[in-house]
Amino acid sequence: MPESETEGREMTATPIETATLRPGFADPVQHAQQSFRLILEAMSRPGSLTELTCPLEPPQPFGPATAAAALTLFDSDTRVWLDPAAHSEEPAAFLRFHCGCPLTDTPGEADFAVCLAWPEDFGRFAQGEPEYPDRSTTLIVQVDSLDREDGLVLSGPGIAERERLRISPLPPDFTARWSRNRAGFPLGVDLILTADRTFCGLPRSLTVQEA
Repeated sequence: MPESETEGREMTATPIETATLRPGFADPVQHAQQSFRLILEAMSRPGSLTELTCPLEPPQPFGPATAAAALTLFDSDTRVWLDPAAHSEEPAAFLRFHCGCPLTDTPGEADFAVCLAWPEDFGRFAQGEPEYPDRSTTLIVQVDSLDREDGLVLSGPGIAERERLRISPLPPDFTARWSRNRAGFPLGVDLILTADRTFCGLPRSLTVQEA
């Protein structure tokens, strides 16, 4: 993904007609709790796939799982960075209205990042601090498909032996990028992968290898 053309410039709110604003969760409390459990399970059992069941019609180009993660995890205290593909009028308005989250144009300041294309360098984002490794950016990366057959070999905490995960699309140098991310553990970024209504977690503690 090329460097964001918006870096270094302030993001300003864009007016949008109320009629075009997509609704959030039909039952905000119940559906947010459900979504949180699904994300938590995906992160604690890397390589597992969890499925969103509640109805949700997100603004394009967000998929349902991406929008659900935002509605669940973002609030007025979380700074959110959107990559160029995600930072269009309707998604930005959706996040501001339903989550109240401030948007930042600086990846290194973000608590969360929404990426509709793979970032070239995970090091652009907040890595955490030795005393506070949780002060890192969590990346929500939307892909076309996730499958537990073939693909990458995952091992580490939360996995009994190993798991297989196929991600499409996937950068050809993904394992090298991930190795650099894992090398600084406990610092580094965590990934929440989404595909349509599916969640999958890749915490920074994970070892990822080619098959």
